[in-house]
Amino acid sequence: MRHHVEILDAKTREKLCFLDKVEPHATIAEIKNLFTKTHPQWYPARQSLRLDPKGKSLKDEDVLQKLPVGTTATLYFRDLGAQISWVTVFLTEYAGPLFIYLLFYFRVPFIYGHKYDFTSSRHTVVHLACICHSFHYVKRLLETLFVHRFSHGTMPLRNIFKNCTYYWGFAAWMAYYINHPLYTPPSKFASSATSPSTWPCGICGPLVRSKTRKIPYPTKNPFTWLFLLVSCPNYTYEVGSWIGFAIMTQCLPVALFSLVGFTQMTIWAKGKHRSYLKEFRDYPPLRMPIIPFLL
Repeated sequence: MRHHVEILDAKTREKLCFLDKVEPHATIAEIKNLFTKTHPQWYPARQSLRLDPKGKSLKDEDVLQKLPVGTTATLYFRDLGAQISWVTVFLTEYAGPLFIYLLFYFRVPFIYGHKYDFTSSRHTVVHLACICHSFHYVKRLLETLFVHRFSHGTMPLRNIFKNCTYYWGFAAWMAYYINHPLYTPPSKFASSATSPSTWPCGICGPLVRSKTRKIPYPTKNPFTWLFLLVSCPNYTYEVGSWIGFAIMTQCLPVALFSLVGFTQMTIWAKGKHRSYLKEFRDYPPLRMPIIPFLL
């Protein structure tokens, strides 16, 4: 038996669309496509359909006949606003710091004064910091293209401005001081001891992720061994690498960036950890979200 689907505005309760003779095995994604035919300004990525005006959005893979509705289903619509793909957002926010940092490293005109244009620092730690920073964001760009698995294809367009302000702003702030002609480097021990030990882990560690949805376990790859203790070792590695970078450069903006990044990654790690516990009943109970035995 085919269903009828009426779609109402979640705020005003105004009827926006009535879909006649919808197949019972139709998915929410297919209903969104049908809705777009009558309202082309609301493409599927902008649509949030729900059973209750204040309820959670239905998933695209949800099937109509499995929802608690009768032969005439009432769905409520909310406009999510203009959307942009996650890949585009990540490529933009990661390419920016890579380019911005190099502008300060090469001391292009109008940054430090005419007499310092295109001069080079005599401090080894400055060049080492540039290598580490560049490798980090090249790695992130490669992750975006080949490693990341996105649960949603798009995000609100407004978020790209917020994200780019964060990444680009911090990159410019730390690069200005690290590459400044008057920059005073830390001790040789701090710069030589932290970078070789922390940054390879920060660069290679996140590459242990998989695009398949399953319980991650350690393999012969030593970077995966941290899965014994935490759910999100990629965040653990990244926090460690930025702490090492802060010690290596002894630069306050780097330390602040590390702190803000750690706070945000902890939130993400806790959310992913909860998702694993909910989805997999046999999930290892001793694992923590991001810091072994603590957090």
